[in-house]
This record gives sequence, C-alpha cells and structure tokens, in this order.
Amino acid sequence: MSAEPPADRAAHLRAELHRYEHLYYVLDRPEISDADYDKLMRELTELERAHPELVTPDSPTRRVGGAPREGFMQVRHSTAMLSLDNALDEAELREFDRRVADLLKGEPYQYCAELKLDGLSMSVRYRDSRFAQAVTRGDGETGEDVTENARTIRSLPLVIREGSSDFEVRGEVVMSNKAFQELNADQEAKGLQRYANPRNSAAGSLRVLDPSITAARKLDFYAYFLLVDGQPARDGHWDSLEELAAMGFKVNPERARCASVEELFAWTKKYEGQRDTLPYEIDGVVAKVDSIPQQKRLGWTSKAPRWAIAFKYPARQAETVLENIEVQVGRTGVLTPVAHLRPVTVSGVTVSRATLHNEDEIERLELAIGDTVVLERSGDVIPKVVRVERRGDPRTPFHMPKVCPVCGGAVVRAEGEVASRCIDSDCPARLKETIRHFASRGVMDIDGMGSTLVDQLVDKGMVKNVADVYALKVEELAALDRMGQKSAERILRGIEASRARPLPRVLNGLGIPFVGERTAQLLAEEFGSLDALMAADEDKLQKAQEVGPRVSSAIRAFFAAPRSQELVERLRAAGLVFTHDKPKREGSPLQGMTIVVTGTLPTLSREEAEALIESAGGKAGDSVSRKTSFLVAGEKAGSKLDKAQKLGIPVIDETELRRIATEGPAHVA
Repeated sequence: MSAEPPADRAAHLRAELHRYEHLYYVLDRPEISDADYDKLMRELTELERAHPELVTPDSPTRRVGGAPREGFMQVRHSTAMLSLDNALDEAELREFDRRVADLLKGEPYQYCAELKLDGLSMSVRYRDSRFAQAVTRGDGETGEDVTENARTIRSLPLVIREGSSDFEVRGEVVMSNKAFQELNADQEAKGLQRYANPRNSAAGSLRVLDPSITAARKLDFYAYFLLVDGQPARDGHWDSLEELAAMGFKVNPERARCASVEELFAWTKKYEGQRDTLPYEIDGVVAKVDSIPQQKRLGWTSKAPRWAIAFKYPARQAETVLENIEVQVGRTGVLTPVAHLRPVTVSGVTVSRATLHNEDEIERLELAIGDTVVLERSGDVIPKVVRVERRGDPRTPFHMPKVCPVCGGAVVRAEGEVASRCIDSDCPARLKETIRHFASRGVMDIDGMGSTLVDQLVDKGMVKNVADVYALKVEELAALDRMGQKSAERILRGIEASRARPLPRVLNGLGIPFVGERTAQLLAEEFGSLDALMAADEDKLQKAQEVGPRVSSAIRAFFAAPRSQELVERLRAAGLVFTHDKPKREGSPLQGMTIVVTGTLPTLSREEAEALIESAGGKAGDSVSRKTSFLVAGEKAGSKLDKAQKLGIPVIDETELRRIATEGPAHVA
C-alpha cells in the first residue's frame, strides 16, 4: 500500500482511473492491462471503504452500486429534443437542400454529416463540471431520469477537466455489435430467449430498474450536441463536436463537412456500402447546416428543425423460401405464427426464422408454405417477411389451428382482436412462458431459473403455477437433469431473494393480460396494495394513468377467476410483497410547481435541493422560462437570476425553499 496520505492517494487513483477509462472506452488506446486496471480499482475501493469521507460523486467506484429502483421519475428537457424529418432517396435530399437554399436567400452554407446511430437518444447534464443527471428523450418534451443507469456507461465521463462548469450534452446510447453478440451468447448459455436487436437491447438496458444490469450490458455513449443554458455552445456544429471530443466525450470520428448537396449525397453512399463493416448499427446519415446562426434563421416546424435531415438507408432484403409455419403459444395464450425459412444471409446475418405476427398478416401477404418471399431486416436487424415474390409449386395455405397445438385446448379469437388464444389455463406452453416471465431478471429475478430448468419443472409436474416455485425443495431440484446440490442451492437462494421484490414486479409477474412493467408500476402507485387493486371496479381502475376500458376489463376478469384468487392467496402465504408506498400527489406542498435552482446554496447541494423539491411534489427545472414558478438563488447565481428578474419570476433563498417544501407557496413573503 502507498505511503501517501489517504486523501492524496485517493485523488491520484481517481485521476489515473479516469484517464485509463478515457483511453480504453473513448479513444480505444488502452495503456494498461485489465488486471492492472482492476488492481487500481480494488485499491481505491478499499481506500474509500476505510475512509468513507474520501468518496466523491465522480469516483470511478460510483459507476456501479446503486440500489435497484422501483420506477423512473419524469424530467422536462431544457429545450425540446425534436425528431428529424426523413429523406428516403436522393430526390428528397435535394428537395431538402433546395428549401435550405431558398430560406437562406443565397447565403453560402455547408453541412455537417454524421452517421445516424441506431440507439436511444439521451440528454446528460453536468453541474460544476461533474455528471449530475441523465434523461432519456421520451416524447421530446419530457423524458425519464436514468441517472444511476447512465452512470455505469464507461465512455460517459463523470468529471470534466476542461470546458464550462454547467452544461448539457446530448447523444446516442448504443450497444455495439460485439456487445450484442456477447449478450445473446450469455442468454443462450442460460437457456433464455435471445434479444432481437442492438437498438432495443440498448434501450431496454438503459431502462432496467437495476443499474448493475445496465453495467453488465456494455453500453456506449456518442455525444453530438453541446448546450449551455439550453442553447448551442458554439457558432458551428462541427466546432461543437470538436469541443466535445476535447472535453473527453466519445464523438464519432466518422463525420464530414460537405460544401454541397453533391458532396453530402456522395458521403451517404460511401457509408451505405460500408455499414456492414462498422462496429455498430446505423440506419442512415444525419445532415445538419453547420452554422448555428443559420440554424436559428432556418428555424423549426412544430415537429422538426428545418436545418437538419435524416437520410435513411433502405432496409436490406434477400429472397428465400418459406418452408413451414409453426405456431407458438405465449404466456397469455396468444398463438403466434412463426415462419421457418430456408437459411439466407441478409447483410452478414443468417436468418432462418421470422415472426408472421397473426393470421390477418398472413392473409394480407397472401402467403402460403412453399412461396419464395422477400425477407427484410427492418431497422437493419429484425427479420420480417415483406412480400411474396413467387408463388410456390406446390404451395400449402396456412390456417390458424382451432385447437391449441400444445395442449389440444380450445382456441378462440375475440371480436375486434387480431390475436387467437388458447383459453386452457393449464396449457403447458402457457405455463412454461408464464414461469419464464415470472422468474426473469426484470420481474422476480430468480437467478438460474432458465428455459431448460422451467421445461423440466413443468414436464415433471413439479410446478403447475408460479406459486409452486416457492414450495420447491433442494433435493427435488438436485435430482433434475444437469443439476446438482450447489446449483439447486443457488436457485433456492434466488427464490428466497425474490420474496422481497416490490409489488410492481409481483403484478408484472402474475400474467394479467395487458399488464406489463410500466402498467404494473402505475397500478401499484395508484392503489398502494394488491388487495386494493383486486377490490377496485372498472371505473376506479380507469382512474389509474394509462388504464383504459380494455385493460381494466382484463384486470377485473383476471382477479374474478377463482384460480387467480387461489394463486394470490398462495403467494401471500409465501411472503411476497403486497403493498407499495404511494407517491405524494394531490395536496403535496409544491404540486404543479416548477422550481429552478441556481448558484451555491448555504447547506444544500444542487442535487439535494432538487430532491427536496421533488419530494414535495414539485418539478426541478433546468432553465428559467415563463413556466418557472420560483427561482432558488444562492451565491454566484448568474444569468438565470437575471432572466428570472426580467420575467418577474419570484426569487427565493434556501430558507424559503425549505419552508415552502413543508408549508406550501402561500407562505412565501
């Protein structure tokens, strides 16, 4: 151990680890081995454990370790994160350029061209040069706070040594092709279902409730906008990208300045030919007028900027033969036809299966077994049958079975629905999917309970519903194929740990039609307990956010069934969590208020002040506007104070903030 004073050694280790992370994850130029990096990280971890006062918010040890969350808070963006209009061919790109030229009335201009990464947009806020908050794009106006998850992304700096102290960076969260392949290999090794594509995997990984899962998914963050007080930080977009790179952010090097639309189109064609060689998925090129003053003059429509366009590449296609159609049964009984295709390579990936969604889709395509079809990787990844190219000879029409292909039970298709369902609740296929879902990582998270084990448990009659999971014994598990004492004990530890999962996860795991992760969270927050939810009629259910007639009817039908009531009582006896702390809503002191904090407060950090605002039912804003209710100003308040005074927005100090968070704004002097 070093003879340096602990504070000095901790500061030195933090600086070195930040530097090595930047070299490895941003510049792809590692200087030390993984073993040496891990050694330094262990030393810092032990030092901070022995001296907790030395832990800083930007310490590399803080990237992972946040406790699992029960949901995500909604956060309003400083300025809207608008979507882009699309150009699907050269003619549409030239039409966009013509509009730019007309609006700029003959001024010279140039474009900044960047690859359109296929991921999830995210805004990251830094305060006092330190990572403070990360928010997904959401609907463009409001996103979800994913701060603890984003903190685990190694290419996202936790502290900035150069540049403005308070700023915002927008960029794309992506999962590389290599990381995606590793994720699916891990899924297969555990007997779990493969993920569909890197984009959805990146989005899902950023929004899981447990940050340790995000950390394991090896996400990347590519920065493309730098904002200060909600405005572009530089007069040119290219200069902004250069500054982001100098600040330590990962900026895609595949970019160019194009002096004409001809240069721009040539650049898009170049990368259309190279897309299969890139380490990540792209679906086109984004072109922006480089000059920020010109961007402002060009302006925006209600949905998109007039100074930017997304040139979208056509989906990649291939011909193959439909050899068979298999019907799979899901956990809610839905029968899904799946195409079995003669294996074909589409942009470097061998595809042999594709979903056909439902019977109506097969009829729309006029599809029959034996036909030659055109297969497309929609979004560059998801395989989809888009049309029949040649009719087969012979060809066999497909008809949805009238009985379940697994259990022989009745299949019904309700009026107004496209889905056919097996209505036998004892169907082994339904039960297997239900158990897999219940045990999955985002639900009850029972470690080790993968597809192979679930198949054995159901086939041997050991599990007939999810409550039976809690009656399993170690000797029963150990006697199964490819199991042993240690594996059985590990699974039982996972089962025991699952008893403490919060109510939203329990609701998600029950298999109620139309109730997934988000709806389960909203129901738990609205009703506060499973018993209150079960007692609610349809009118009361529909008072919950995002619950309409179809969902409320499904919930009532589920809980009215005697089998469901018996299941709930068995889960209650197993000790699962049936209550949930309802968040404050109406009557909260700051309900409906947007409050902005600026400057240095006497005792509260910026994050602590904003947490106080949100705990009292208010929204912590990032910039001052006419919608701001109050500005909390400390020392060195700066431009936000000037703007608040100009707009006539009340300015309060920390003492008044503490008071109104308890008593409400009527008491502000």
